[in-house]
Amino acid sequence: MKAEKIKIFLVDDDALFLKSLEIEFTHHTDFIVETFATGELCLLHLEEHPDVIILDYHLNGVDKNAMNGIETLDKIKDFDSKILVVMLSAQDKIEVAISCMHHHAFDYVVKSETAFMRLQKNITAFFHYEKIEKELSWYMSRM
Repeated sequence: MKAEKIKIFLVDDDALFLKSLEIEFTHHTDFIVETFATGELCLLHLEEHPDVIILDYHLNGVDKNAMNGIETLDKIKDFDSKILVVMLSAQDKIEVAISCMHHHAFDYVVKSETAFMRLQKNITAFFHYEKIEKELSWYMSRM
């Protein structure tokens, strides 16, 4: 893991799901968690340099004029292509997952009772492997 805590942004217009995900991350991880109900609000806070953004695919369920998840994903990647973005959706369609990956999402997770466990496992694994790669690189540069 990184020496400092992992900062994640949770972005979803479903207030109940957003709150339950926030509670899960707050109680079961050591991550710093911030939540946003719209992509626009998330974008306003990118200067805080999150490590991971968990982003709902449909963000315009309440406000039809709000940016959807793919538009938000594109703007996040324009801001900083290194931010990991995991797309989250109730849709279990391969076309949706492929579209997200084409827009450079790190992963696609279907909303379910196991979504939190998969998200936590993927984020932890990524930062664990990132640390190993850095250490290996450091050792290789010493040889």
